[in-house]
Amino acid sequence: MSQRVLTTESGAPVADNQNSATAGAGGPILVQDQHLLEKLARFNRERIPERVVHARGSGAYGYFEVTDDVTGFTRADFLSEVGRRTETFIRFSTVADSLGGADAVRDPRGFALKFYTNEGNYDLVGNNTPVFFIKDPVKFPDFIHSQKRDPFTGRQEPDNVWDFWANSPEATHQITWLMGDRGIPASYRHMHGFGSHTYQWTNAEGEAFFVKYHFKTNQGVRSLSAEQAAEQVGKDANSHQTDLLQAIERGVNPSWTLYVQIMPAAEAADYRFNPFDVTKVWPHADHPLRRVGRLVLDRNPDNVFAEVEQAAFSPNNFVPGIGPSPDKMLQGRLFAYADAQRYRLGINHTQLPVNAPKAATVDNYGRDGLHATRYGSRQDKNYEPNSYAGPAQTGQALAAPLPVHGWTGTHEAPAHAKDDDFFQAGELYRLMSADEKDRLIANIAGGLSQVTRDDVIEKNIAHFRAADADYGKRVEEAVRALRED
Repeated sequence: MSQRVLTTESGAPVADNQNSATAGAGGPILVQDQHLLEKLARFNRERIPERVVHARGSGAYGYFEVTDDVTGFTRADFLSEVGRRTETFIRFSTVADSLGGADAVRDPRGFALKFYTNEGNYDLVGNNTPVFFIKDPVKFPDFIHSQKRDPFTGRQEPDNVWDFWANSPEATHQITWLMGDRGIPASYRHMHGFGSHTYQWTNAEGEAFFVKYHFKTNQGVRSLSAEQAAEQVGKDANSHQTDLLQAIERGVNPSWTLYVQIMPAAEAADYRFNPFDVTKVWPHADHPLRRVGRLVLDRNPDNVFAEVEQAAFSPNNFVPGIGPSPDKMLQGRLFAYADAQRYRLGINHTQLPVNAPKAATVDNYGRDGLHATRYGSRQDKNYEPNSYAGPAQTGQALAAPLPVHGWTGTHEAPAHAKDDDFFQAGELYRLMSADEKDRLIANIAGGLSQVTRDDVIEKNIAHFRAADADYGKRVEEAVRALRED
């Protein structure tokens, strides 16, 4: 095999990559050493801003295969035929910590999936929990600030974490999930994934349905206790990345079965609680799981930076037959996710290989900007309408229109008959075994007992008490015991 020639960025061969050019054998370095200056300048710019949330992540390629007919509910082409396969890329992540954090920590996990369909890329951006902490995106920056490092101490502060939760009763359900046994997955392969939000499907006849996505792991759910997680972090801070990488390299390809819950759009207005409230789940008794297909991961990225760090997901990347719902948190993410990537990666981040459509052709009037690689031919115009056979609109909406009414302004979500911030948290608690409850109480008390303000502690205990009297009583007793030690 012939030796490859090292070159500069402009393609010129490099004569010496071991010694800088100097004025004489012992003299100072010369500014004319283009290779040295280019190499150092590139090194200084190798990092891009990390994600504010979901900074630490792992990714893999795979495919989604349809196993069941859902054409009665959506006209999405990639779901149109049993046996149809669509290439995918997934990014798993932790939420609160930085890029240098550890994998085995108590934190929700991002579950972001990109389908490279022949009608364009479809991004489904969810978590490993079916619910979230807040209902309205205006609270999201404050929520994340409370969970991230304090600007003065430079560390995550229990006072901040629990103070925000004390003043956000809707977080009680997600707190119960996070502090329970599934709060620290043993690996990315051994956890479920959820779309979390409510989405809209529209069939060929124009009928609208609201759906929730459930990806059930076929490896079985495995989680770590707080003690096991601490030991794992000490052994390998990259434990989840290591596990995913090695499993796929061995040919042990992880898979998930996708199910959906389906609600006819007409039922939403009179449902007993707000079906677009991301702090709540839809009971399976009301809307059973319906199988759709399976997700299989079978290829590792060749370059983690290029394909995982630069992977950009946005919930507003829909395809015909799939659209948004009035879920307020989802509505906020439709803007925020794409905007975050424009900041991190530039306006042309969609042209990066991991983000560019693979089964569809991009044809629009977007031009120029930093890192532009798509220009079109010399005859193409950059405006519309035109008389030169440029791309034109289809006139066919991706999803069914949603009715709106009322006055503009800041409104609380419309109340349904049984809207409540605590009921489902209590139901989740009552479903737990005695051992699961013991661990839940210990996990909550371990953090809450470190809070310095009594009123913040009492507010949080009141939330748990509102969910279930025994739940609140046990948290109160456990916190008191730890504070008296």
